[in-house]
Amino acid sequence: MTTAVASSPLGLASPARGLECRGCGARFPLAAQHACFECFGPLEVWYDAEAFAKVTRAQIEAGPKSIWRYAGLLPAGQDPAQRVTLDPGFTPLIKADALAAEIGLRAPLWVKDDSANPTHSFKDRVVSVALTAAKALGFRRYACASTGNLANSVAAHAARAGVPSIVFIPYDLEQGKVITTAVYGGDLVAIEGSYDDVNRLCSELVETDDFEDTAFVNVNLRPFYAEGSKTLGYEVAEQLGWRIPAQVVIPMASGELLTKVDKAFEELVASGLAVAPEGGWRVFGAQSQGCNPIATALHGGATEIVPVKPTGIAKSLNIGDPAAGIYALESVRRTNGWMDYVNDEEIRDGIRLLARTTGVFAETAGGVTTAVTAKLVASGKLDPQLETVIYNTGEGLKTIDAVAGRVGPTYHVKASLKAAREVGLVS
Repeated sequence: MTTAVASSPLGLASPARGLECRGCGARFPLAAQHACFECFGPLEVWYDAEAFAKVTRAQIEAGPKSIWRYAGLLPAGQDPAQRVTLDPGFTPLIKADALAAEIGLRAPLWVKDDSANPTHSFKDRVVSVALTAAKALGFRRYACASTGNLANSVAAHAARAGVPSIVFIPYDLEQGKVITTAVYGGDLVAIEGSYDDVNRLCSELVETDDFEDTAFVNVNLRPFYAEGSKTLGYEVAEQLGWRIPAQVVIPMASGELLTKVDKAFEELVASGLAVAPEGGWRVFGAQSQGCNPIATALHGGATEIVPVKPTGIAKSLNIGDPAAGIYALESVRRTNGWMDYVNDEEIRDGIRLLARTTGVFAETAGGVTTAVTAKLVASGKLDPQLETVIYNTGEGLKTIDAVAGRVGPTYHVKASLKAAREVGLVS
């Protein structure tokens, strides 16, 4: 078994000690490596437990109102001068009483609204952590394979840092996400294929000499990138007074966000920073019917994920071969949660329901999460008596076509009092 080196390229203050295979447990030094040399399994960051134990609530609460208040629990970024960041995080946790009443929840319901991040999605969290690690590791160009939000974030981070970027997207991405990537001035490559085709190409490019100085945040930097998702778990616990919610509903593409929120809860409880609910927390996953390989595996009692060809309007979730799917299954099964999926019309209804009851305009992924939450309550899978948090991961203006033609003016009148009376605006 390979062991990690004693010194850290991420800085002496980093609690990260190496990379560990999720499959066989082999350990490696901290480096731009995403697959195990022993069994080809995925790697994740492993930490010094004693370093975690030294982090206190007071230290966190005295920190910046961004993900960096949790720097002591992250692999990189302990030195503010070395961060590559838009300072995302500390987004609103919204009490959703009207939504709860409408879908039949009798305990508190909260919406964690990550559309409030700088490029309007949760991807700013993962990119800030990954590119901060990339800077420490000496990379000179930033890149990604993306379904849209990640492309936005990498391009914006690179622009802020003054570093070249090149991002790869499917050719048929929503126009809003294309524009909000291209505007930052980096290279944007549209690939004739699905996200899985894009990701496959990027995995090949990273092995070439032309890309040896390029940090692909979700390929060679994936272990560090994934750790940024933990901050969505940390923040919810802190915003609830340092307690873990009984139930969370999380959208799934690769499945990594779900696993990392679960991991964050485990870390907080293990280090004494947060209190678990009686009986533990339950994790629920949400997918669209057009791309539901993880939920399908759970429903069928399978332990492996069968890849699918994605369809449907929830393009940010359209990963047909989800890298962390089996680990999402493990989290859901271990916590006695569940997964479900909804079709395109239900997604559109979910977007409108969330907007109408909370004032949050979500992209299609948020519509998926809202609609699946309602479905989980109706089916009895989600306990209506337990406090629940649902995650909105992106801004509705990026996927406005999803509801275009279904919402619009309630009245159309001429500019006269007579016309207003004729349509019933005034008596």
